Amino acid sequence: MIVATPVTPDGNAAHAWGKAHWIGVAEVTDGAITAWEIHEVGWDVLHDEGTEGSHHARVVRFLQNQGIAAVVVDHVGAGMFRMLTTMGVPILQASPGDAQTSILAALRRAEE
Repeated sequence: MIVATPVTPDGNAAHAWGKAHWIGVAEVTDGAITAWEIHEVGWDVLHDEGTEGSHHARVVRFLQNQGIAAVVVDHVGAGMFRMLTTMGVPILQASPGDAQTSILAALRRAEE
């Protein structure tokens, strides 16, 4: 499963999805992260450039290009929530601290 989460420069879970500067993408196999890559998406800057629809389209392209199956995040706005839900992308609750640990904890909680 490929999971995405917003991250800070030091690798911790970041607060918001649609205004993230970096997104960590993890491939999770048998409860362990087997691949990890950080993408500088710049959504914090791009968020207010253009329409909400164009920003959401940018996020959709990223999700599709990366094959994202779930998002682990602390906060998404109402429009982003609708978009992710419509796409069938689960939104799992992030934990403070290390982003990779947050992903694994969110997946464990989702399985319970």
